[in-house]
Amino acid sequence: MTQEQCTHRNNVQSSDKPQVYKVGIYGWRKRCLYFFVLLLMILILINLALTIWILKVMNFTIDGMGTLRITEKGLKLEGDSEFLKPLYAKEIQSKPGKPLLLQSSRNVSVNIVNSNNQLLTQLVTGSGGFKARGKMFEVKSTSGKLLFSADEQEVVVGAERLRVTGAEGAVFSKSVETPHVRAEPFKELRLESPTRSLMMEAPKGIQILAEAGDIQAICRNELRLESKDGEISLDARRIRLMRLPEGKASASSSSSGTRQTVYEVCVCPNGRLFLSQAGTGSTCQISNSVCV
Repeated sequence: MTQEQCTHRNNVQSSDKPQVYKVGIYGWRKRCLYFFVLLLMILILINLALTIWILKVMNFTIDGMGTLRITEKGLKLEGDSEFLKPLYAKEIQSKPGKPLLLQSSRNVSVNIVNSNNQLLTQLVTGSGGFKARGKMFEVKSTSGKLLFSADEQEVVVGAERLRVTGAEGAVFSKSVETPHVRAEPFKELRLESPTRSLMMEAPKGIQILAEAGDIQAICRNELRLESKDGEISLDARRIRLMRLPEGKASASSSSSGTRQTVYEVCVCPNGRLFLSQAGTGSTCQISNSVCV
């Protein structure tokens, strides 16, 4: 075998051996990869620690979060709660035996709307006062008895007694209809109209009764007692007509002698009363100078 053939054979045998290639990251790339993996692990641990801390601070449990508990009947809040946005609930109630407090720095409004979002009833409590808007307003007792109601037509007071404790009493700009007006025991009842007239009307009659005191009717101009179909009766043991004018008889009809102290009450055709000195007969005709 020649030398050229041996060389060719060696080349063929060396070419049949498998070649080995190195696979991997070496040098600074390997160190950067380890650094990023370590940094990621540190971030995961910090995130896990923060999550556990938030769960601990917010008191997250299986039943709820903090003072909020999820029960079969709904949500249960223990303690004070603050809502920054509207709260929609079907029913809000307190614990048994505990009061329900609604507190706001401005006002508390309760609105009832229909399906078209139109306001039907509104209740507003604020610094300016208490306002209610609706077709009817009612106040009832624990037994269900009507105490007060108001609508566009009338206002009804269903209590057995209406008490007005103001110093000026009750002021009515128009008529008042009531079957009975009385004062408290040992208190006086005053019906007064400082600048206008006071009128009392009834289809069957008006009864003014004071069982333990006096009755006074005082006016500036005229006091009129009028009965169209019946009569006016003054039933008392003593009737006093104060400050009646005294009629003066003419000189021809005046009796001589001492001045008499007995008088008779006379009535003029216009209804005016006056006094006249009593005589053997009626002296109203001769002492009617008051009627002129």
